[in-house]
Amino acid sequence: MLGIVAFALETQGFEAVCVHNAEQAGARLRAEHFDLLVLDVTLPGASGVQFCERVRATSDVPIIMLTARTTEQDRIAGLLAGADDYVTKPFSPRELALRAQAIVRRTRDRAPSGEQVLVNGPLYIDPTRREVRVGQRRVQLSEVELRLLVALTRRAGQVVTWADLLNEVWATGEQRGGRDMIKTTIYRLRQHLGAEREWITAVRGTGYLMTRLDEQRRLDQR
Repeated sequence: MLGIVAFALETQGFEAVCVHNAEQAGARLRAEHFDLLVLDVTLPGASGVQFCERVRATSDVPIIMLTARTTEQDRIAGLLAGADDYVTKPFSPRELALRAQAIVRRTRDRAPSGEQVLVNGPLYIDPTRREVRVGQRRVQLSEVELRLLVALTRRAGQVVTWADLLNEVWATGEQRGGRDMIKTTIYRLRQHLGAEREWITAVRGTGYLMTRLDEQRRLDQR
């Protein structure tokens, strides 16, 4: 499996560094900078999900999880732990390479010069500096969480569909399991927002809505 992953990435121009267990992976991540981490949910020496959580606690490096096709629980657990995307086994090496290319491209393009600062009530987002604040409280988000928050905030007061979120945040369009990715990332985002989690609401069968907070504040004052 490790050789297949390395070959798939190297054929698309990546330089792959392979390790065999969580201890080796942690040591390399502490010593070097990487553009992407491809992590098996059954990583030897530790749960891949637990290792993902450890990485996400200190790093926003993009993470793709490799999970079993028949185990929805593994896919959801990986996303909840902070993975940005997942590929189910058995997988197409080309699909993995294309997903890796897409996620690295998004990361490199994430801070275009002059990208607009977003303000929605007490919510402040500077995508260029990757800074998010709720009032005076700083909120630390992963790359995919930030992209999702930006997509919703840009259209505060409007419903953003499942398909639009998949296109804007993951650049994949509708796909099997795509809604699970959105739901679990929304869950993580709400956890980060804390008491303000109710700003993001689900619209059944359609997508999600970010409350236009200035309007909500005026309504509350009536």
